Amino acid sequence: MTASVSPLHTDHPEIADMQRVFDAQKIAFRLRPSTTATERLALLDNLKTVLIKYQDQIAQAIAEDFGHRSHHETKFAEILTSIENIKYYSKNLHNWMQPDKRHINPTHLPAKAWVQYQPLGVVGIITPWNYPLLLAISPLICALAAGNRAMIKMSSFTPKTGAIVKKALTEAFNEDQVAVITGGGIVSDAFSRLPFNQITFTGSTNVGRTVMAAAAENLTPVLLELGGKSPAIIHPSVSMKDAAEKLAFGKGWNAGQTCVAPDYVFVPRGKVAELAAAMRVVVAKMYPKMLNNPDYTSIVNNKQYQRVKSYLDDARDQGAQIIEINPANESFANSRKLPITLVTNVNQNMLITKNEIFGPVLMVLEYDHIEEALDYINQRPSPLALYYFDYNEQRIDFVLRNTQSGGFSANDVITHVAEEDLPFGGVGHSGMGKYHGKEGFAAMSNARSVLVKPKLWSIRFLAPPFKNPIHKFIEKVLLK
Repeated sequence: MTASVSPLHTDHPEIADMQRVFDAQKIAFRLRPSTTATERLALLDNLKTVLIKYQDQIAQAIAEDFGHRSHHETKFAEILTSIENIKYYSKNLHNWMQPDKRHINPTHLPAKAWVQYQPLGVVGIITPWNYPLLLAISPLICALAAGNRAMIKMSSFTPKTGAIVKKALTEAFNEDQVAVITGGGIVSDAFSRLPFNQITFTGSTNVGRTVMAAAAENLTPVLLELGGKSPAIIHPSVSMKDAAEKLAFGKGWNAGQTCVAPDYVFVPRGKVAELAAAMRVVVAKMYPKMLNNPDYTSIVNNKQYQRVKSYLDDARDQGAQIIEINPANESFANSRKLPITLVTNVNQNMLITKNEIFGPVLMVLEYDHIEEALDYINQRPSPLALYYFDYNEQRIDFVLRNTQSGGFSANDVITHVAEEDLPFGGVGHSGMGKYHGKEGFAAMSNARSVLVKPKLWSIRFLAPPFKNPIHKFIEKVLLK
């Protein structure tokens, strides 16, 4: 049997090899389009084994790619979360693969109907640099559980991580089951133009548009997790100390380079100084020093560092107040580390109000009434996450009903992504489709409708000529 011809025609060696792998996976899927739960569980177990085996090398590679990244953050946020997802999928896979019985309309009896979840085929996974392991492995878990084959395009911003992930997954899987592609530029563009059965992309909104346009050439469905400016709101009844502790965690973790990190926070009018004071206390406890602290992460590269700095410089030039929280009063001049920083007195002409910050910087806005904060949020593209600090269930429900976001957390930030039974994804400009949870299995499956009838074909009683008593019965009884 010959391979289907992909649309790529180039002499570029990396692209030619990528095309070869893609065609091999398409052939392998065509020859074996369905696998058992036992086979899929074995693949997930292989994945878990190499993640545990290579955990230290992965943590070291990510740290080197970032300039510095806490090994503890990597192991907790990326490796442990991936392993817990594998355990969750392994526990539920048998049940999810069972036919989902459906109701039969009386006019179609006798018959049986169900939905059968079957693999899509070969899926492409495009990963970002900020969580280069987790955001490759999480979609891969969904893909393998659903019976697919997968190609993973690692970010060129994290080349050492890409190399060690490729080594680990090559040890765990045959190339026609799972393959890792590295490189950037023309390779990245060519990857998104392959006629996959689905593409999952995690990254910026602008790049998401490019990926979606490329996928459209092949009518390839896309699952996009895109981020955006995720807001937080603090109700007047909540202790600033409680809110500050969680906000500091969300902005300090991975130095704010998290797609669901709080981007800006609404505080009751007159409470900005109280929030700043509380943030100073909790940040000093978490990070007594930052420059040489192994727990505090660097900005990934100079391009991203200069981008965040440009937002701060622009805001400062336009009259914003910049509050650096620097417990040890260190100089960061010769590093890519940035202290956790609050920005107040902003206006809507500033770059920081228009762009996702993606760094340890938090914009602070004031509000008089909750409707004012909700109107501000609702007038902008729907965010990937929304955070609300309040212990009153009625008010929490009010905010839930009057806003839209990919995810929502009350009295916490960012950790909802690590809950394996919750779907993860955006809405509108922050993305489409979900992975994680049962929704991830469904997203990477074809929900195939199945109708089976016995020899007795009841529909013949509905066929022309329309003179039978059954036709009159339907018109007089069922159509009223």
